[in-house]
Amino acid sequence: MYDDGVIKYHCEWRQEVTVHCDQLKTLIAWRDRLHTAGLIGIYPNGVGFGNVSHRLTPQHFLITGTQTGHYPVTTPKHYTLVEGWDIPQNKVCCVGSLKASSESLTHAALYEYSPDIQAIVHVHHSALWATYQHKLPTTRKTVPYGTPAMAYEMWRLFQDSDLSGRKLLVMAGHEDGLIAFGRTLPEAATRLLKLLATSLDV
Repeated sequence: MYDDGVIKYHCEWRQEVTVHCDQLKTLIAWRDRLHTAGLIGIYPNGVGFGNVSHRLTPQHFLITGTQTGHYPVTTPKHYTLVEGWDIPQNKVCCVGSLKASSESLTHAALYEYSPDIQAIVHVHHSALWATYQHKLPTTRKTVPYGTPAMAYEMWRLFQDSDLSGRKLLVMAGHEDGLIAFGRTLPEAATRLLKLLATSLDV
């Protein structure tokens, strides 16, 4: 069963037509490249998957809007600015033409953990997910996506695994889900593209 796409956080959303900033061009280019690679997309049941984000300030980041996985090509209207969050209260504040991705709280937890994390990529790929569980840092299977529990699970992995060095993780309780992060969006996205290329060569 595909478990994705439903917003589980309390959303304080200010609807505006588009979000504009200098980093948006890079975000669009890499998101669309990941879509071409099949790491972002839509399941047969119509549920979209995958999202990317870029930190702007300690309390602001750009992220793909909810349910945009089916778009091969995106524009500024498909992105949302997260202006703040509260993990214990399960709350995200955002502005844009769409609500922020259902995974926004997980992105927020990673940004909150380290200022070195400037970009995050969340993708779905069934073969990579099956192959790399427990070979890469892996969340507990009982932890659902898009919740404070998953946010706290990010922090646990930093303490209990080599996540700081690997900068890649598998979400065991979120079917097909993997996350990569880095100082730049190209760095984060390339980690997953290299993982995909390696799996295809085997």
